[in-house]
Amino acid sequence: MAKRNGRTTTPQKSTPAKKRSSTPAKHHLPPSSTKKPKQTLDNFFPKRPKIDLPTLPDDQMELEAGLPSLGAGWTVHLVARKTADNAASATNGGSKSPGGGRRVDKYFYSPDGQKFRSVVEVQRFLNGGAAAAAVGDGAMTTPSKRSTPRKSTRSPASSAKKAAATAAPSAKRSILAAEPARKKGRARSPAKASGGHGKSKPAEEATPKFSAGIRVSKMFVDEATGKLRPFKGMVGQYDAKSGRYKVVYEDGDLEELSEGEIENILYMDDNNRDESSGKKKNKRPPVVENESEEEDEKEEEAETPQPIKRNAAATKDSLKKNKKNFHEILMSRTPRRSAKKQMNYNLDSASDDEESYSSEEEVKSKTKKSKRVTTAKTAAKSKRTGRKKKNADDDDESDDFHPDSESDDDAMVADEPESEEDFSPPATKGRKKSGAAAKKSSEAAEPKKKEGKKMYESFKPMSNPIYMDMSLDEIQKTKSFLDPCGMEATDDIIDRLVGQQLEKIGNLLHRALRPPESSGSKGTSVGGSLGSQTNPLVLGTACSGTDAPALALTIVQEQLERRGMGHLFKHDHVFSCEVEPYKQAYLARNFDSKLYPDISKLCDDPPRDVYGQEQPLPEFNLFVAGTSCKNFSMLMSNKRIDIEDKGCSGETFLAACELLFKEKPKYAIFENVIGAPWEKMSEYITGRVKLSSCDSNKSISKGTKGKEGELEFLFENNKIVVHKVPSVFGVRCGAVVDGYCKGSSTKVIAVKWPGKSKKNCTLTELMKHNGISKKDDTLVFENEVMYCTHYSKVDTKQYGLPQTRLRTYMFVWRPDDDNFDDDLGQYWEAILKYLESPVRHSLESFILEVDHDIIRVFREALNGPAGRHTHRGVNQAPDFWNKENANANLPHNMTARERLGLDEFARPQTKWGPFGEMHIPPHWWLEYLKCQGQRSVDLLEILHGSAARDAESHDSNFASFFWNISQNASKEKHRSAVSGIAGCITPGGDVFLPHAGRPLLGCEKLLLQGIPYFRLLLGNETEVQLGDLAGNAMSLTVVCATMLAAMTCKQLRKDHQASSNKDIHATLNSVTADHPFYKAKGAELDGQIKQFDGEVTDTKPLFLKLSELAESAIKSSIWCTCETSGRISHSSDFLRCAVCSVASCRDCCHGKQGYQLDSHDIKDVHLTSDEHDSNSFEMTLRSLMPPSLHMDKEGLDKMASLCDDKYRVDGLSDYVFVLHRIKRHRMKWIAVYYARDGVIGEAVAEFKIIIGEVESRSETADRVIGVQGELKSFFPARKEPLQFGNIEPCAIARQCTGDLNMKWAMRAPESTTCLKVVGHGSTDSFRVQVGLTKDADAELKENASAKIKAKKFGAANARGEERRWIYAKNWMEWPEEIMVTDSRDPSEGVLLGGKYVRAGCKQTFNQSACWIRKNNGVDPELYLLLKPQVARTGPDYGIISTSTNHDDVSSVLAFLPRDWQPCDALIREKQDIQKVVISNWAPLPGMTCQASKSNFVVEAPTEDVSPVLIRMTGLSESDMNDLCLRDDPDGIKTEVHLSVHRGAKAQQTVKRYNLLC
Repeated sequence: MAKRNGRTTTPQKSTPAKKRSSTPAKHHLPPSSTKKPKQTLDNFFPKRPKIDLPTLPDDQMELEAGLPSLGAGWTVHLVARKTADNAASATNGGSKSPGGGRRVDKYFYSPDGQKFRSVVEVQRFLNGGAAAAAVGDGAMTTPSKRSTPRKSTRSPASSAKKAAATAAPSAKRSILAAEPARKKGRARSPAKASGGHGKSKPAEEATPKFSAGIRVSKMFVDEATGKLRPFKGMVGQYDAKSGRYKVVYEDGDLEELSEGEIENILYMDDNNRDESSGKKKNKRPPVVENESEEEDEKEEEAETPQPIKRNAAATKDSLKKNKKNFHEILMSRTPRRSAKKQMNYNLDSASDDEESYSSEEEVKSKTKKSKRVTTAKTAAKSKRTGRKKKNADDDDESDDFHPDSESDDDAMVADEPESEEDFSPPATKGRKKSGAAAKKSSEAAEPKKKEGKKMYESFKPMSNPIYMDMSLDEIQKTKSFLDPCGMEATDDIIDRLVGQQLEKIGNLLHRALRPPESSGSKGTSVGGSLGSQTNPLVLGTACSGTDAPALALTIVQEQLERRGMGHLFKHDHVFSCEVEPYKQAYLARNFDSKLYPDISKLCDDPPRDVYGQEQPLPEFNLFVAGTSCKNFSMLMSNKRIDIEDKGCSGETFLAACELLFKEKPKYAIFENVIGAPWEKMSEYITGRVKLSSCDSNKSISKGTKGKEGELEFLFENNKIVVHKVPSVFGVRCGAVVDGYCKGSSTKVIAVKWPGKSKKNCTLTELMKHNGISKKDDTLVFENEVMYCTHYSKVDTKQYGLPQTRLRTYMFVWRPDDDNFDDDLGQYWEAILKYLESPVRHSLESFILEVDHDIIRVFREALNGPAGRHTHRGVNQAPDFWNKENANANLPHNMTARERLGLDEFARPQTKWGPFGEMHIPPHWWLEYLKCQGQRSVDLLEILHGSAARDAESHDSNFASFFWNISQNASKEKHRSAVSGIAGCITPGGDVFLPHAGRPLLGCEKLLLQGIPYFRLLLGNETEVQLGDLAGNAMSLTVVCATMLAAMTCKQLRKDHQASSNKDIHATLNSVTADHPFYKAKGAELDGQIKQFDGEVTDTKPLFLKLSELAESAIKSSIWCTCETSGRISHSSDFLRCAVCSVASCRDCCHGKQGYQLDSHDIKDVHLTSDEHDSNSFEMTLRSLMPPSLHMDKEGLDKMASLCDDKYRVDGLSDYVFVLHRIKRHRMKWIAVYYARDGVIGEAVAEFKIIIGEVESRSETADRVIGVQGELKSFFPARKEPLQFGNIEPCAIARQCTGDLNMKWAMRAPESTTCLKVVGHGSTDSFRVQVGLTKDADAELKENASAKIKAKKFGAANARGEERRWIYAKNWMEWPEEIMVTDSRDPSEGVLLGGKYVRAGCKQTFNQSACWIRKNNGVDPELYLLLKPQVARTGPDYGIISTSTNHDDVSSVLAFLPRDWQPCDALIREKQDIQKVVISNWAPLPGMTCQASKSNFVVEAPTEDVSPVLIRMTGLSESDMNDLCLRDDPDGIKTEVHLSVHRGAKAQQTVKRYNLLC
């Protein structure tokens, strides 16, 4: 047996291949003077029978019945089995039972016992048998050589599939190769396969050279278009007598050809090559090239091989006569994607040799997907009706936005093209015709029509500066971020944000949760509000994905307990509802509530849970639903549909409304996109329609068939019933009119029917008959319960999370007095807005450290079999930039480059090429980029160029950007509207962080949504599923604010009514400021912890030993990016630049794929395995590092007195600095100590110890290795007045190798001076190196001079900030040498004067800008660099430093003005630089650092049956209080109980133990 394309076939004998002649047969190009009547196989095929299937009754699990429609002896066996979700079952192939919860599988049996698993198999068998008989028995007249133009009856796109489907015989000597047996994987003989009718070939009969199924390609004129094109066909039966083969073409025509003629038109793919040459076929891995969605939809067509070049060359002259572009007919061989088959979960799975379909609907859908379209109209229809679903982990490269899964509520990978005639590749199998060919084909098929605008033509580059209405000073004050203050990307971030919300409304919440008889000091306490002990908050959720509402309430409980209010709050989460199986598994692991599978079945009596058991819905008083937004999203472009259009968004919302009316909870909260029809949604819930809004367009879809016109009614059973509903009304058909309300009155007036004889009437007639005013009145419909609604727009970044996510939340409540005009919603919105807390920390604070275990595991997977499989596919992809054989995404990239003014072939960042060639920046993940196709890599080049193109230029290698590379180049923008903020997290998005050189992982997306990832119990969720969880989740801090507002809005209304304030916000400010929030016992929230009273030891021996380990620290540190996540390179040979010190192992520097080091001065470095053993060095380091440190009070007091305590170090001597972690870095190791607040646990100070290279210098400079300590106080970023931006060390301690003592220095007040900076020579600027041309400069100037921008540009020019809008005049050149003149006295510090020569190193310096002043033996080597603004809140600015690393802040000597650019050194007017800031450091004698002695012991019990998990002795009193107060509010017990039912709390306690250990 031999395997070909996944099919097991009986091998055919073949003779050795003869040398093929390059001369084509003359009949390949038939004359077009005459036409011959068409002969097709359809004339001889019997009509496909209509199969009438029986229905399986609901009470039966199996049924066997005959199929007389197919003939005598045919039977069908129906088998039912239970499923988790009936809708999903139907989708996966089974028929949908009315009862739900099961699927029906069908098995067909022929009279001779053959088994078929789908209707299409039966039809293929019947029709194939007829075809075989027609061909084999000679019943059909064989057409002679073609001499007439042929007319295609089928779309060319379906050639291979149609030919195979119409030519499969019952006797296995057919048009197709012998088909394998369907049972037990054994192949049947031809005679057996034909049911006894086939006969074996005599032994003496000549063996044909070409077996059945060999593909051919022959040129004919297509009568449909009148153009010459290749027609595909398959070799059929061989006639031994005549020595000729029967060939069936894609349109059904037959022709007899000789062996030589077959040889000349062979269509060479791997199969044909194997058949003709007798060579063993090599299995070829699939290619994962980034192709368009159109190619992905036609995966079977992409399987079709390409013709050999000989055939095309033979017809080239004739093609020129037809004025046809040669490349539009030439179908050159290109790698393709592997065909993705739909997963089959049938009990008896089909064999691998064919695709199995489970229903006729799927057969039709699959057929539509494979059809070739020749006109724009037909193509558009095909795309609407037969779109293929994409797997979640596929790389989406298309122009289309695919909401294929219900989970992809917000998914946007790319948008729908505006025109079907979008730029596309040549007319090959699996591809659309390219530009001119597609246009000509369309014109020939139908009258000329106006072309739609192509999507890529709408691309416009971003030319406005960020925050263009603000000055740089204003941006620094209002848009800068706070230092993260030791905050890491863990759950503590989320806890802290929720705690801040509680502190803002603490007093209001406290009085709302008090017992009803209590009263506040001001106003009257409502007491017993939602969430109190007397009225617990009982939560039910639906479609919330991660169940963020339940997680939020858990964190609220914990934070209230920390603040002494935990006893007042009580909540319970009783049920969840989610349709996705993996999300159901996630919810089952993390919550003890009941779990239901489908919101549309929650109103069943009783509903069934995900396990199929009947579970009555528990009572609840707060319902939170994040119903599907897929159909409402603005990302849907022209595919948005309304509530009534039976999309998943409308169905889930209506099901939620049904649940409201049935269960009648007191409160509900709905979440959806801002583009949802909120006014209509409100009308559905309240049952009230303001007639004045009837003329406004409340619908989101235009021209919905049957939804136009007026609202119509019927009169049935003395009730006025809605009969027809236009799309502008939020009313269901069948709703009963209750009456109407006059103006602002709440009294409902009955409505009278216009006349008894009248059967129906319109709204206009009803209003006229009853005197209803359209301007003022409200139409009221009957509802089982009265609800009021109020909705508000929110943005996630206004609630502490660095993500732009615009959503609308609707508050639904039952008014106490049935007053529809109840104003409680206004108070709810006031609290919601009051809880806004603009994001204080940038995106970098929410991403994991690169050495985190999660990242390490992900990188191991990229280096594993799955990653290598993808690498092989990418390495076989040809040139993406081949315009003659273009990918459909190429015009997006080309247009973006052209309009950005970016050179077409500029690839400085990656130097990518065909077949996987690339050389990337040394800090990027090579294993990840190897998995990316050329489209994605080129998109990175475009976005990098876009960042450099800004007038306020930034290097993406050093500045924070958030790029979704699954988008097309015409849609993805290089920066968001707010710096340092991520774009909206969507399912399926592949986000790349260029400054980190890696993708954004799923867990980080969850953190950006506020989901406490590290307290969740996760299973085997993939990265795609985690991203989907995040993309569909509610932002936790936002939904928490909505629930807190619901809990306290009644109390606020009571306070407001009792006050004299007219403004609700004034009342809110007063009631939250009057009383301090409850504090935890024994401590204040501002963080004063115990006075240090332990014993200390001198650290001089410690730092001396560490300085001696510096050389070993360098050798065992990170030398290559492949080691940044904990891995140790397998190579012992490394390459290191003698200038910038960048290093890489030789394994990552291949000639084809590797890091880009050609611009560096590379030196070889060899490290033995013992020298580079990081694990051994880390153990040595940990054995030396003390568990805690203490700062000397005398030295800190001296620092505070010298600088008026500018750095707020006063009081730090009372804190203990506890070892937090030891990290391995490039050329150094770092030990981090934190001093923490005693109550909240926030870090208030940091002491960082660096071992290894203290400063990065070139090889020509003196090395600075040893140990250095850096002290930071976080109080400037924690207490008012807040200091924005990164906090720099206020004191450093350095001891180089060979020094005997550690030298302390403190940051002294800065001074200013003037420098003369003169440039000589000329080199390419950063923008020129990136590939920007003069077109970019012209576009920026044109934008700045535009009428609507001129005023803003003029204001910026007046402030001296014109370079935020336009380039400098000489922006294309930077000086090769810079002469700096420093007129200061040598006693004032290191003189900065001298000649600085530009270094050639690229991608390791910001904007590749580095000028070096060489060491002359007297003055140290200095470096002129551009320091990046990572968060992009201002321009990059020049610095002069003693280190090549701009992050070595203690090495910076001078800061140049922020408006200085290197090109200014070549402009005489700008060579004198004023206000150069000089950084000064003053010695700090007497400052010491001591290590604290500790008797701390951790013991585990020796008995296995002991209930004690761990015993800790030697704890201080404050540590005891901190741990025990978590479990015992009175602080009496000395035991802490870790309750498994409160996993989050237990986890936090264990974390505290880990900090102590």
